[in-house]
Amino acid sequence: MRRLCGLMVFCIGVGMTWVLILPKTFLLVLLAIAMLILGYNMFCCK
Repeated sequence: MRRLCGLMVFCIGVGMTWVLILPKTFLLVLLAIAMLILGYNMFCCK
């Protein structure tokens, strides 16, 4: 279940990076980076 949640969070982070093409704020950049890191850690770490 943890891997599934990690994959979902990672996909949300990837989707948020696509949003960065639009006018971006610093908070959005930090949130996208945090989602990518959190999703990767949840998916790959045991």
